[in-house]
Amino acid sequence: MPVIEITDPRDVRVRDYFDLTDVALRRRLEPEGGLYLAESEKVIRRALGAGHRPRSYLMGRRWLTDLSDVVAAADRDGVPVYVAEASVIEAMTGFHLHRGALASMHRPALPSYLDLVEHARRVLVLEDIVDHTNVGAIFRSAAALGADAVLVTPRCADPLYRRSVRVSMGTVFQVPWTRIEPWPAAAESLRQQGFSVASLALSADAVSLDELVAHPVERLAMVLGTEGDGLSRRTLEASDLVVKIPMAGGVDSLNVAAATALVLWATRPVTPPGGVDSPALH
Repeated sequence: MPVIEITDPRDVRVRDYFDLTDVALRRRLEPEGGLYLAESEKVIRRALGAGHRPRSYLMGRRWLTDLSDVVAAADRDGVPVYVAEASVIEAMTGFHLHRGALASMHRPALPSYLDLVEHARRVLVLEDIVDHTNVGAIFRSAAALGADAVLVTPRCADPLYRRSVRVSMGTVFQVPWTRIEPWPAAAESLRQQGFSVASLALSADAVSLDELVAHPVERLAMVLGTEGDGLSRRTLEASDLVVKIPMAGGVDSLNVAAATALVLWATRPVTPPGGVDSPALH
């Protein structure tokens, strides 16, 4: 399929890319359309590398060269590649596309959460975190610090929302994830699979993160909640233990994305001294 020039920002052939501002996407309930948007060369390549199927591409002319292999694959597979001037793309999408390329991708089917965690040892549960930036940042930490899976509750923000994907730098495609429901009742199912369910919260009976690290468990599900309201009372009651991060300076808590990175680092698997993954210190 040849590259298709678009000169009219309301051309119906590129309707997947109409009005991509945050407000418009929320109004359209993007997930129900069965697609998501990948923005930038790095994110597009990571989505393709994860086996996700493109529906179409939209890019500035220079990206026909920078993404020549992607364009060639699209031609072989019959996936349309639309090219337009920056002013047309901005009028179409509602924002300046400084990263130069967009892809409309088919959403993959989500697995059941029990299938997803069958072989996992360390998973995150995101309860009702509605800020897409935080969700994207959490996935970036999950990828960098080796979480085996991420489970998101029904009211949690969509990990494949455009802002979440962008902030995650496409790592949302690397970390296995799915929705977990009903929540928090499903915590019992995790427990039956051998997980210890640890909720991060400021609670009178909370143990220090240091104590959790000092007494590691075989399989750990760490529950993180939205800032402000925190985790629900029912979630805390369904947990095996409540954990808090030791703080100083009169600060009582961290941003949920920062807290996630810290907890993942603290609970990372440690290679025994002399192991192949233990580089010498100089």
